[in-house]
Amino acid sequence: MKKILFASLLLAGSSAFPALAQQLDPNVAEARQVIKQFFSQLKGELQKAMKEGGPVHAISVCNEKAPKIADKISADTGWYVARTSLKYRAPTNSPLPWEKKVLKEFEARKAAGEEVQKIDYKDVVEEDGKKVFRYMKAIPTGKICLKCHGGKEVAPEVEAKLHELYPGDKARGFKVGDIRGAFVLKKTL
Repeated sequence: MKKILFASLLLAGSSAFPALAQQLDPNVAEARQVIKQFFSQLKGELQKAMKEGGPVHAISVCNEKAPKIADKISADTGWYVARTSLKYRAPTNSPLPWEKKVLKEFEARKAAGEEVQKIDYKDVVEEDGKKVFRYMKAIPTGKICLKCHGGKEVAPEVEAKLHELYPGDKARGFKVGDIRGAFVLKKTL
């Protein structure tokens, strides 16, 4: 019986057990470590800015420091590191067509009851004749995020700073637990 079950698992492949397959995939494990590094640095900068000058000061972290953190981690790790969202703040963070499709799938998975913290995606595609591993991980909206990404929670001085730095801002109206966006990682295999 055990041999039949094991054979069935092998035949079913990773599509039947995506969580198990991702746990075993070294690219997923590495991508998650890169995300952890990026998030840790970004969170540290945001917390420091919040202590120094509140949400208005923290906006400059996302505007100026987040791209630099992503670029540095990309250079250090060999991964392309970015963030995107269906409701993005800066045009440079607008989703590519494949990212938009994945973000919509993330929303459907959340609507079906999946926990935002566990929602991710991986694939391997060919770009310019090379195999590329792509990974996306949903970013959940936390309570602190609402200071800049909420609706009524956004203070007038924060509104003013956001309008100054992001005149086309779409990253508003989120609630705790929403999918704020996603980390996007790619590397050539």
